[in-house]
Amino acid sequence: MTHDVCIIGAGWSGLTAASELASVGLDVVVVEKARGPGGRCATRRQDGFAFDHGGQYFTARSPEFAAQTELWKSAGLVSAWTPQISVFGERPDVVGRSPAERLVATPGMNAVLKSMASSLDCRFGWRAAELAYEHERWRVRRDQEDDWIEAGSLLVTAPPQQSADLLSDVSALATTIGAVPMNPCWAVMLGFDAPLNSRFDAAFDNEGPLSWMARNSSKPGRSGEAWILHASAEWSRTHLEREEGWVVRELLNAFRQRVPVALATPPALSRAHRWRYALAPKPLAQDCLIDSSNRLTVAGDWCAGNRIEGAWISGKAAAEQILRWHGSSAH
Repeated sequence: MTHDVCIIGAGWSGLTAASELASVGLDVVVVEKARGPGGRCATRRQDGFAFDHGGQYFTARSPEFAAQTELWKSAGLVSAWTPQISVFGERPDVVGRSPAERLVATPGMNAVLKSMASSLDCRFGWRAAELAYEHERWRVRRDQEDDWIEAGSLLVTAPPQQSADLLSDVSALATTIGAVPMNPCWAVMLGFDAPLNSRFDAAFDNEGPLSWMARNSSKPGRSGEAWILHASAEWSRTHLEREEGWVVRELLNAFRQRVPVALATPPALSRAHRWRYALAPKPLAQDCLIDSSNRLTVAGDWCAGNRIEGAWISGKAAAEQILRWHGSSAH
């Protein structure tokens, strides 16, 4: 069986595109190496705690995305988050005022994506290992198995280096994609048995190893005293291959300098997660990349601005291009 479209990646770009294409009748299959949807908008639950350890919140700047977020609000999937925020050090990279509204998915940052995925043909635990284009169709092979998916069009939404590796033998786009750098980020998750008496719910830190810390339980729909720490890109890059326990100790010590009450309160749970591809320092200034010679599109937040809104815009743009290719067959 040949599908109309195969999409690699069940994050914001991939599922946005899949939803658009499926809504007009195209046969779409989404493959994702993880056990569920979300990409970097992940939520980890353990021992009664919940941690949004990737994307922290999002904003709506364009009228189109703002209208979409209102629909998600009405469906109970998105709420406004109004944390008490502190800033340590100066923020020379930020110009202008704070966003009018910080938005979070509820009850976890992957809630919108789980909702999208529920009505799509998504195959989780399915890592794409090899691509081939022949006889005007794509063939995508599953890692370590002789399991192939065939499709008329292909959308790749993996991080740039992974996308470039997959496409190196089948598209000239691989060179452009592979040149997009991505900063890493170490994330630490801390769960406490009792609330910490902190003067802030979230903070930007520009003076030490941390870049961000947030009381995850201050977001709507969460419970338990759960904190997320994100290390700076520079610190994460320097210590990228360190062991989890070492990273937890170092960043917990930095957190205790900002929240001294934590000195006397050891966490009941402490874990670290390494995001190798967190943010593009210089995202491409185009919504998606297109190779019309073989009906290939590539999308991601690193195309359209690093934000969740950028990933959504990129996925929409990719879907529009794919619809142009399949216009006569959409029903």
